[in-house]
Amino acid sequence: MSDAYSLVRTSAPLSSSLCLQGERVAFTGTLASMTHAEAARLVEQHGGQATEHISSQTSMLIIGEEGWPLEDNGHPSLKLTQALRWQQSGTELQIVNESDFLTLLGLTEHRDEVHRLYTPAMLSAVLDVSTHVIRSWARKGLICPVKRVHRLPYFDFREVSSARRLSDLLQAGVPRRQIEESLRRLPAVQRGDARPLEQLELLALDHEIVVRDAHGLVIPTSGQRLFDFDPEEPQDSTADHQEIPSIRMIPHHNESKPEVTNRDWLVEGCRLYDAGQLHDALEAFRLAAMASPQSADVQFQLGECLYRLHNTAAALERYYSAVEHDHDFLEAWTQIGCLHREMGDLPAAAIAFEVALDVYPDYPEAHFFLAEVLHEQDQPEAAASHWSAYLKHDARGPWAEIAEQRLEQQQLLLS
Repeated sequence: MSDAYSLVRTSAPLSSSLCLQGERVAFTGTLASMTHAEAARLVEQHGGQATEHISSQTSMLIIGEEGWPLEDNGHPSLKLTQALRWQQSGTELQIVNESDFLTLLGLTEHRDEVHRLYTPAMLSAVLDVSTHVIRSWARKGLICPVKRVHRLPYFDFREVSSARRLSDLLQAGVPRRQIEESLRRLPAVQRGDARPLEQLELLALDHEIVVRDAHGLVIPTSGQRLFDFDPEEPQDSTADHQEIPSIRMIPHHNESKPEVTNRDWLVEGCRLYDAGQLHDALEAFRLAAMASPQSADVQFQLGECLYRLHNTAAALERYYSAVEHDHDFLEAWTQIGCLHREMGDLPAAAIAFEVALDVYPDYPEAHFFLAEVLHEQDQPEAAASHWSAYLKHDARGPWAEIAEQRLEQQQLLLS
C-alpha cells in the first residue's frame, strides 16, 4: 500500500486552514483504507496530533470500518469504552467513523475504497475466508449482494468483514448476549446504519445443535425435522456417476410423507454442503439434476461439491454443463479456467477467462487469473494489461499486491 505522503499528494491540495488543526486524534478498530501508522501521518500533515493512547485531552476517536472494534472477549475496545465514558461526563470528544474521517480530509478516493464492492473470490482472498463460506453466508441472508452481474454477486466489504468478526467471536465461545450488548454500544449501530445485530442472530441460529433420534434428524429447541439419508455403505467419492441412494423426508407423527420437489433438493443440497456433509449434499444435488437437468445452478453446485471432494475432472464437466445451459454464467467460466490451469492446460484456461471477459469486460478476477496464465505462458505485455485492469477494482488485497509486484518486476526488466 502507498505511504501516507502519496495518499495526501494524490488528494486535493491542503487549504491554508488545516482541517485537524489543534485536534488530538486516536484510532480504534481496524481501518479499511490504510494502516494506523499511515493514518497517524495524515493527521499530522493536516494539523492534528496523533496519539497511540486515548486520554482526557483526546478530541477525536476514529473507528475503523473493517469489522467491529470488539476485543477477543466480545467487549468493546478499551479506547471506545473510555471515549464513551468521557462523552457521558461532558468531555468534548467526537467519535467519528473512518468514512467521515476520510471525507473530512478530502480523501474521497480512499473513502470510496472503504465502500468498494467485491466478488466472492475477491473477498475470499482479502479476508482469508473460503468462497463456499461466503456463498453460505449469502444463502442464509447473513450478507446481502449489493448487485448482481450475470449471476455474479457483489458484496459490500464492510458487511462481509462484520460477519467474519462476529462469526470468529461466536466460534471462540464468546456468549451471544455479550456480543449483542457490546454491539448496542457502538455508535454506528445506534445510528442504524449497520446490521450486525441481525447478522448476529442469523449466525447464532446457524450454530443450532442438530441431533439424531429414533426417527431421524431433529433440532431439539424447535422439534423441526430435517431431511435424512438412509444409511448406506461408504462409496467412492471420486466417481461422478453412481447409483443414487434412496433419500427421504422424515414426517412428523401422523403426517403424510411430504412431496419433495426439485427446488427442495437444491435447497437441501445447499444446506448439507454448508454443513460440510459433502457426500450427502452430492446426492441431493444429483436428485435435483435428475428432476431439472437443464438447471445451470444445479450443475454449478454439483461442480462445487465434486471439486471439494477432490474429483477435479468430474467437477470440470459439471461446470461446462452449467455454461452450456447459461453461457453468461461468469463464476462457472472462472471455475473452468481455474481448473484447467490447475490441471496444467494453460491455453484452455486462457480461453475460459477470455470468454468470461467477453461476457463482462469489467470482471475483476477474470482479469487477474488471465494475467497470471499469460505470465506463465511468457506473454508479459498481455499479462500487464490485465493486471492493470484488475487494480482498477482492488487496491488492498493480496491479489492487488501480486499484480503490483508483477508490474514492478516487468518495469525493472524493461528499464
